[in-house]
Amino acid sequence: MDNYGRSLIASVGTAALSPFMKSWADQNLPTQPHKGMLSSFTNGYMMPGTAWRGFSDRVMGGISTAELSSTRIGGKNCIRLTGNVTRESNGGFVQMALSFGADSAEFDASRYAGIELQVYGNNEDYNVHVRTADCGWHSQSYRTTFFAESCWQRIRLPWETFTGNNLDVPLDKAHLRRIGILGWMREFKADIALAEIALYS
Repeated sequence: MDNYGRSLIASVGTAALSPFMKSWADQNLPTQPHKGMLSSFTNGYMMPGTAWRGFSDRVMGGISTAELSSTRIGGKNCIRLTGNVTRESNGGFVQMALSFGADSAEFDASRYAGIELQVYGNNEDYNVHVRTADCGWHSQSYRTTFFAESCWQRIRLPWETFTGNNLDVPLDKAHLRRIGILGWMREFKADIALAEIALYS
């Protein structure tokens, strides 16, 4: 990937990205009736009330490093998560996460079939983790994996591909709280860019 832009978080902390995203807000995004657009960095749209932040396992004692930056790759505006993922010190992840608001705000995605991503990777596997009102502990989420090629691609992840971790209830699409894209639980260099994330029918 080409790499230019500005960092949105330090490599060892967490930060909400909503002040930056508000500067890109464009309520005149073309209507797409088959989609529920959450973030489009190509069009400058951000669903009202949502916010991005990036963080690593350092929030729980690990030593993986992460940086989330705004950049432009292959002619597309995007956010890019990079970092070194390591299992040392009981860690193993870097993450960029979209929350639907403060105070455990929820979003009803029950009329959609799954999540659509437009991503540019480095020929590695990445995870998508969804948290709902049923997820209390930090280890609880619904998870699936995708392969991110070193080119722009659209990937659709049906709800049926998500499996619960430390949960014995089905994924409740009516009460989404957070969607995360992660470099996950192995030794590797994470490098994943996101141009759009949406819900599809």
